[in-house]
Formats: sequence, C-alpha cells, structure tokens
Amino acid sequence: MSSPFLHPRQQNPRGTEWAARLIPGAASGYGRKKPQRETGKAGASSSWGTAGSLVESRLKSGKSIHAVRRVTGGTRNVLIVGAGSLGHRIASHLEKHAGIDRSFCGFLDDRKPLGNGVVGRTNELAQLARTGFVDEVILAAPHDRELTLRVLRAARQLRLDVKMAPDLFGCELTREAERIGGIPLFSLHEERLPVAGLWLKRALDMAGAGTALVLMAPLLVLIAMCIRFDSNGPVIYAALRAGRKGRPFRCYKFRTMVRDADALKQGLRKRNQREGPFFKITDDPRVTRFGRILRRYSFDELPQLWNVLKGEMSLVGPRPHPLDDFSGYAIEHLPRLDVTPGITGLWQVTARRDPSFEAGLNLDIEYIHRWSLGMDLRILLRTAGAVLRGSGD
Repeated sequence: MSSPFLHPRQQNPRGTEWAARLIPGAASGYGRKKPQRETGKAGASSSWGTAGSLVESRLKSGKSIHAVRRVTGGTRNVLIVGAGSLGHRIASHLEKHAGIDRSFCGFLDDRKPLGNGVVGRTNELAQLARTGFVDEVILAAPHDRELTLRVLRAARQLRLDVKMAPDLFGCELTREAERIGGIPLFSLHEERLPVAGLWLKRALDMAGAGTALVLMAPLLVLIAMCIRFDSNGPVIYAALRAGRKGRPFRCYKFRTMVRDADALKQGLRKRNQREGPFFKITDDPRVTRFGRILRRYSFDELPQLWNVLKGEMSLVGPRPHPLDDFSGYAIEHLPRLDVTPGITGLWQVTARRDPSFEAGLNLDIEYIHRWSLGMDLRILLRTAGAVLRGSGD
C-alpha cells in the first residue's frame, strides 16, 4: 500500500529512510541505521548513543540545549544554516515573537565556533534534526554552492521543509514572498500532508472519545468504586509519558497497582521481560487483585479517553512510554514520537506479547508509513475483539 504522505508518483522508500508525519508540523522519520560517530570541522566529536546522552554531551561541549528542546502545540522547530548577520536577524525575530508558528533551535555553521547559538556543523544535520524534532531548515544567504546542495539533499531525505533567505543587498523584491521580520523566504522544498485526512482523524478521535465517555459513564463509576474498596490509594493513576515530539504529558489510567508502585519499579528492573527501553513483567507483584481484572480487559486504559479529548493522545497511534523508558531511547527510536500517541495501535493488535522493542518500533513505523482512516478503523475493531476476549495482561 502506498503511503498518503509520499509525493504523487514517488516510490515507497526501501527500509525506513523515512517516517512520514501524521500531524502538520511534526518532524519526519529517519532510518533505523545506527548513527556513526562524526567529527565536525572544528574537531568536536559527538557520541550519538541515546537521546539523553546527546543532551548531556551537548551541555558538556558548550553547545546550546535549544537544539534538543521540545516545544508544544503546532510550533515548527527551525534550524538556521549560517550564523552570519542575516541568520542572526532571522533568529532574533523568531525569539522575540514566541507566539508565531516557528521556534528557533540553533545555527548550523561550519566556520563559526560552537556556542552563541551555533549548535553544530552542517554534517550533523541528520542527528540534530532527529533529536530536536526539527521541521524546517532555513538557509541564510548561502554563498557556498556545494554546501547548499548538500544541505538541501539531506533535508529532503529527512522530509524537512527547506527555505532560503537570499541576501538582496538592499534591493526590494518585485513580487510577494513569505517574510520573517521583513526578510523574504523562498521555498526550495515543502512537504505536502493529507490535511483533510488528518482533520478527519481528529474528528474521529473527538467523536469516538466523547461518545465512549458518555455511554460508559456508569461503568467508569462502578470501576472507581471497586478500586476504592479493593486497595488504598487514588482511583486514577496519572503519570508523565513522552508524547508527540517528546513533550511530556500527564497520562491517565485507572490505578491497578499498589500506592508505591513507582518506588518499587527500579527494584524489579532485573526481572524485565522486554528488550530495549521498555519495562514489562508478568505476574507483577505490584498489581492489585482488582487491577488484574482491569488489565485483562484493558479497562484500566479508559481514562485515556480524556487525554484524547484534550488532544494529547489519539484513539490509534504508537503507545506512549513512561519518561524513564523514554530516557533510554536511542536516536533511531525517536521517529515513533513524530506522531500523536494512541490508546491502541498496530503493535497492540498484532504482536502485543512480543518482547522485542525493535519489533514494536517496526510496527509503529509501518503504521506511520501506511496510515489511513481505514487502517485506524480496522485497528479499533481488532482492539474491540481483543478486549472482549480478555487478552490483555
């Protein structure tokens, strides 16, 4: 099946040198090949092990944390190639007007020293774009033809929008162009997304979550009462999870574990039965008696319908991971965060008990690549069947 995110007549790429975006403004996907150690022209090397270690290495090397920060809403993360006067004018305007739809993440420059906004070299575009969930690259008055073409090719492979700010030497344009702080921008490459389909997906989320909450209100009240009688602690368990673009959000579930479950988690790490940055064990001693029933029928996930109404989650999408699991992500795992997480997903209905994180990642990427409203509906129907069979754990 061809992806609705690819350009017309474009062939499906081999492997995963893509990961198309479900939400306008989200960065696109990247290959799963392990990043190599690279050295910039200034001789500063960076180890691209995990997302967390990258942040730490950037801080130690004096590079700006802006390159790996997470932003909220529909803001587009922007890297500027060229830290000259024109690039600084664009960056200054973006930083002074925080309410606009772009957020400055840093400069890429092969000549300027690192620091003062320069976060890396142009040969580090792929790594910085991945970890910073970058959506757009602006070429600020490029004078090196080879460098410009190299950056443009890399940005296109990463499915990033590319714009160029030419130096007009004080002259005025004879036609209209997009402007940032009075500086004209010309589009060299722009990703086209199925906006209508994405609006329909959001409408399906709103209608489905709202209807389910109304119809299941008596069941929700009954579950809350049973949790209260079964064990001490709050009815709702709210924990921070990694959402779209890696931004944390408070994910709601019915409590199925003892009150101090989070404090006990680290001591159970050695019993983890999943591979990679994902924690799961069978017969978890922290689960309460009634919690086992809720987990069997996945009723503990019902409060996440409220997350869907808030726009933090979708009915279908990659499952959101706890922040401690997210901290163990390698850079090649980040594409699954390019889209809004879901209550259920392709992995949940095809390989729920597979212990491999990589297998789940592959299915998440496949979902992103092949996404359609029809696929969402099929996943929801299969999820309903799994719930009725009580196949949860």
